[in-house]
Amino acid sequence: MSKPITITKVRTILTSPERIPLVVVKIETSEPGLYGLGCATFTQRYLAVATAIDEYLAPFLVGRDVSQIEDIWQTCMTSAYWRNGPITNNAVSGIDMALWDIAGKAADKPVWQLLGEKSRDHLGAYASLQPEVGSFDAYITSMVKWAHSAKEMGFRAAKLETTFSGPYANMGIREDDEKMTEVIRAVRNAVGPDFTLMVDVQYAFDSVDRAIKTINTWQEFDLFFVETPLWVDDLEGLSKLVAATPIKIASGEWLSTRYEFSDLIKYGNVGVVQPDIGRVGGLSEARNVCNMAKANNKIVVPHLWKTGISVAAAAHLATVTPHMPFFEFLPPDLCESRLRKELVVDEVTMVDGKVTIPQRSGLGIELNRDALEMFKDAARKIRA
Repeated sequence: MSKPITITKVRTILTSPERIPLVVVKIETSEPGLYGLGCATFTQRYLAVATAIDEYLAPFLVGRDVSQIEDIWQTCMTSAYWRNGPITNNAVSGIDMALWDIAGKAADKPVWQLLGEKSRDHLGAYASLQPEVGSFDAYITSMVKWAHSAKEMGFRAAKLETTFSGPYANMGIREDDEKMTEVIRAVRNAVGPDFTLMVDVQYAFDSVDRAIKTINTWQEFDLFFVETPLWVDDLEGLSKLVAATPIKIASGEWLSTRYEFSDLIKYGNVGVVQPDIGRVGGLSEARNVCNMAKANNKIVVPHLWKTGISVAAAAHLATVTPHMPFFEFLPPDLCESRLRKELVVDEVTMVDGKVTIPQRSGLGIELNRDALEMFKDAARKIRA
């Protein structure tokens, strides 16, 4: 009987060419050359996440059999200093993702084959569009241009970040809610009626009444969903909004356990559930959330942060999730993030609006070591 493959080292790598570092997790094993990659996306508390892994979780992991993913997940959740909090869950997300990457490589299979049955031959993807410019006029011009480009690239769907108020106003642009409508109208006119549009307002509304008033004026644009109109813990407000508009409401990007998603589904009654694999507890917990959504007749469109690691993980999850009509795909040509463009080499490609099913073993990603060194140096400067 062959000896089990065990964990020999858990490394966290802070990477950033931008404002906020990202925690990349690398797990090395007793099998020469076999390692796994994951990422944790709680960027605002990246140092706490890295500390949770390095000081609290890694000691529990070294020597463990890499095939015991569920047992390791449970150990991390019950043995951590910040039990079941967002910091722990983000840390475990990166670890769990890396373990699935190892499992796929060890079996010489893509991760989705370990997660379940293939539910389709191609994956539906939408382009996530958020121009980084400093004025409204430049924003609407750029958004229309990017939407045109997305359609020419073969996308059949796109999500528009139209946030001009609230805590995440794009590049500090502050405008009335009517300006959101202007952006949506301009893009709809540009791409035509046979193109799926979604809108992300990033918690722009400070009351449910304001959200209802504005969102209901968007019915003419045939939107697939409106994302994060209210804070995710405003379950009463979300429920009231869902009842007041025919447009599906999407939420869940900040949630970090299946139990929080249970409340969102039961009391918020949102139509679209959005787990982030790098926050919710990795592929293991994201799969639980997907199953919960299916049991409650909800669709899943996961949130993901802008790296090739998270894009690859979402593609594997989408492959085995029939009620996931789209996942957020950030093609390098339609985003500004160097983390997305350069951190890893991945196999996620799109042809005529459809993403191919992953075929490489593991998550199908390889680190770009030259870019990694640059990003590590940038992260050190941010921390200095």
